[in-house]
Amino acid sequence: MPELSSDPVTLLEVAFPGRPHEFVPVNESPFLIGRGSETGNHLQLDDRRISRRCAAIVTIENGYKIQDLGHRQGIFVNGEKVDRRDLHEGDRIQFGLEDGCEIIFHTTIQPPAPVSDTAVFRPATIESMLTRLGSIPSIAAAVPASGLSKLNLLLEATSLLHSQLPLDSVLGTMLDHAISITNADRGLLLEPDAEGLLKVRLARGTKGENLPPGSITPSQTALHQAIDRQAAIIAGDLNLADIDLKSAQSIVVQNLRTMVAIPLYAMPRANSDQSIIFRRGQLLGAIYLDSRRPAAFSDIDRQILDALGVEAASILDNARLVERERERQRLEQELNIARDIQQALLPHGLNDFPHLAVTGIQNPCHAVGGDYFDVFPIGADRTAFLIADVSGKGLGAALLTTMLQGALSGMTLDTDPVRVFNHINKFLCGHAEAGRCATMFFGIVSRDGTLDFIRAGHPAPLLIRRGKVSDLYTEGSLPIGLVAQAAFTASTLKLEPDDTLVLFSDGITEAENTNRELFGFERLHQVLAGWQGETLESVQSTIFEAVDKFSQGAAQSDDMTLLVVRYRAPA
Repeated sequence: MPELSSDPVTLLEVAFPGRPHEFVPVNESPFLIGRGSETGNHLQLDDRRISRRCAAIVTIENGYKIQDLGHRQGIFVNGEKVDRRDLHEGDRIQFGLEDGCEIIFHTTIQPPAPVSDTAVFRPATIESMLTRLGSIPSIAAAVPASGLSKLNLLLEATSLLHSQLPLDSVLGTMLDHAISITNADRGLLLEPDAEGLLKVRLARGTKGENLPPGSITPSQTALHQAIDRQAAIIAGDLNLADIDLKSAQSIVVQNLRTMVAIPLYAMPRANSDQSIIFRRGQLLGAIYLDSRRPAAFSDIDRQILDALGVEAASILDNARLVERERERQRLEQELNIARDIQQALLPHGLNDFPHLAVTGIQNPCHAVGGDYFDVFPIGADRTAFLIADVSGKGLGAALLTTMLQGALSGMTLDTDPVRVFNHINKFLCGHAEAGRCATMFFGIVSRDGTLDFIRAGHPAPLLIRRGKVSDLYTEGSLPIGLVAQAAFTASTLKLEPDDTLVLFSDGITEAENTNRELFGFERLHQVLAGWQGETLESVQSTIFEAVDKFSQGAAQSDDMTLLVVRYRAPA
């Protein structure tokens, strides 16, 4: 596809509640928006309530327009529901969800450096930083040569902060410049650990050398004051500082005379109502500088230090967001691989057997799911089929489904199913730290219609016989892997020609609508009542359509799996 013009850059500001905003360049037309990557979305929104193919932004003669591609709740621009709409600077795109994502359309932002499709974009430039210090002519007129030299150091540091050098190299150079500006003996960059305590990430000396982090004890009093006040603490002569600071143990012991502590905060975030009022973001860390010699700091020195702190916070913030994005992409790639493997293990293109017709489908609520089904022949005259639902979601459940599928595939060697079930149960219970169990229904249909089945806590399949619907059984049973002493046994039932079995996971019956009501077994019975002789595919599609209509677009929290089996007398 052709790339769009990048001058000015067209960007989408993606705002999820409680998350940092991200900026994504619109560099193709059509630019697809939706959930997941399966449909080629350029902007992938990780909200299950958003359709996989949601919306598209396309170029028109004088700009851009957005088009609804079938999102269930509709596409809204500035609060108005639209099918298609021209976009203008600042337009807000919503998806009909009160607590969902909002996208702000921008066409006039100039990037400070080339950005990739995955980078978190920060619309700041060296010029905007200089604005904090005043206009360049006024600085040149009012600042002595030493001040201009420091300003030059700041400009050099700023240009490095936006370079493509490794992060630690950039931060080390930034610390070197801060030491030069303040004539300090040493400088530290501190970051909070998992418990929120500031730990030294980087320590530098006056010659640009790395110092052992444990060899320097920064003043905790100064750091706490800077964080409490959310402002830099700059003391040119600690003998003249407040009593708490100059009497701090680390300052007295180390005989310090100069100290600078600059807290670093994430980029300002808009309030939840997207008003123009801003608040400080998350504490990213602090810059700490000290010396045993007193120093005199002018107003321009203080402004330069403040600007340097803002720039350092910005690069740390960007680095954190980019790292989070890379981690998200890595996890998504791993999930995609796991999904591909899981989908490959499911039976595809189910073939009918001389005495059996089958069809099945799985709709995981996440990239990978804990449901699966299988159908395979056992000898010439018997066919096995099963459906399983592993407790939990995501990769953990998917791993166990793969293990179960491998174990049960051994039944093709004419192994006794009851022995296999009891063995798997003891194995899972013997590894209880995995914290997983599974419900399962396993059946074998012989050519003469004899159905031998094992139940393990799974909802009873529905039997459709001459238009009447009934549960295959009503007795309860234990899931596999829950109780080591459980003993699984086989039951037998004689099927008549055209008897249809509908096997389903509880994601069908526990589907919720917007009022948090469950679809339930009764509705499922009603959907199937009166069916007689219809194709298996129509049975399957009718169930999913009924669930979809009932849920009214509400997000679902469980996988939905169906397996439909019909016995037919062999010729």
